[in-house]
Amino acid sequence: MFDIKPIDMTLTDRFLEYVKFDTQSDELTNMTPSTPGQMIFAQHLEKELHKLGLTDISLDENGYLMATLPGNITDRKVPTVGFIAHLDTSPDMSGRHVSPRIVENYPGGDIVLNATDNIVLSPDEFPELLNYVGQDLIVTDGNTLLGADDKAGVAEIISAVDFLIKHPEIKHGDIRVAFNPDEEIGQGAHKFDVARFGADWAYTMDGGEIGELEFENFNAAVATVTFKGRNVHPGYAKHKMINSMRIANQFIIMLPRWETPEHTEAYEGFYHLVGMQGSVENTTLTYIIRDHDRDRFERRKKELEHLVRKINHEFPGCCSIEIKDQYYNMREKIEPVMHVVEIAEEAMRQSGIPPKVQPIRGGTDGAQLSFKGLPCPNIFAGGLNFHGRYEFVPIPSMEKAKEVIVQIARLVGEK
Repeated sequence: MFDIKPIDMTLTDRFLEYVKFDTQSDELTNMTPSTPGQMIFAQHLEKELHKLGLTDISLDENGYLMATLPGNITDRKVPTVGFIAHLDTSPDMSGRHVSPRIVENYPGGDIVLNATDNIVLSPDEFPELLNYVGQDLIVTDGNTLLGADDKAGVAEIISAVDFLIKHPEIKHGDIRVAFNPDEEIGQGAHKFDVARFGADWAYTMDGGEIGELEFENFNAAVATVTFKGRNVHPGYAKHKMINSMRIANQFIIMLPRWETPEHTEAYEGFYHLVGMQGSVENTTLTYIIRDHDRDRFERRKKELEHLVRKINHEFPGCCSIEIKDQYYNMREKIEPVMHVVEIAEEAMRQSGIPPKVQPIRGGTDGAQLSFKGLPCPNIFAGGLNFHGRYEFVPIPSMEKAKEVIVQIARLVGEK
């Protein structure tokens, strides 16, 4: 038998505690986890799971934390369902010294995050704010991101487990939970041991606004385009100098300007220039390539290769490209087991939430896990404006996400 010890912490208490951990990931370290703060946070959660009385708790050297809430149904076999969230926050903005603040009963209008620097969260720029008038919102102080992506998911999962412990009248099978590092740099599922996790299917709690349910994501690749030039004294450069930066600029404008993130939505794919380093001698462009449709995705990669050939026709041997696939659309792995989506939809309806089934304009650990044999749709965690100082999360949305987890556990137990 296991010793259950419910903890008197609210979901909000947990979230406010978790965001104080600096878990920003870093793709340049070539380590797992990529930053030490993620392991520190995992060790903190490991202690909390022990206090709750969960079993089969394991934290490996790569920062993957797993545990089990044993089922309370003994007369029949019930599927094991998992819930997963990631430990890290985005490299796009600092997650150090996060100082969250609760805006109670948001009245509408502007929220001043930082009066000194005139940083304002305004519905003029973020109109979705007005969907949450009258609710308590957690916001930043304008100096960091908040970390709702994905510490809201972590808090929701642990709070749901705590709720199930405190309410044994809710019958459920074994519940597996996992918290992994480095999702934000595309490596969260790389060392995830699906066999050890042992769930029949799972859900990542890593979506955005309340009601979001996603089982389609981008196909994704990263392309590094390198240009080699020739530098000579600019006063004597005629017919001699080859400026790699100017050639790189020529390459940039050859791509369709409307197929970029700022001009696309829904199922529309894009090329996104995310990095540029240059000198006369050497320039490197880094693109990410995204499309939900596999054929269009492959055509986008071929188009980049075609443009490289065009550049080399004009400047022989100047340009080279390396393209690496990152992940694929999990839809092809979810469609054969659509009951896992239908259960989540029903859980939302039971929680009074209209499901919003839509494609992810991004990636998720669930996509890679689905291709590793663990079907894994994505459920809302409630936050908005991820990866920046304007990130916020409505407390009622987090509470509803917790409720959805509980309802999924109950529904699976009834099957």
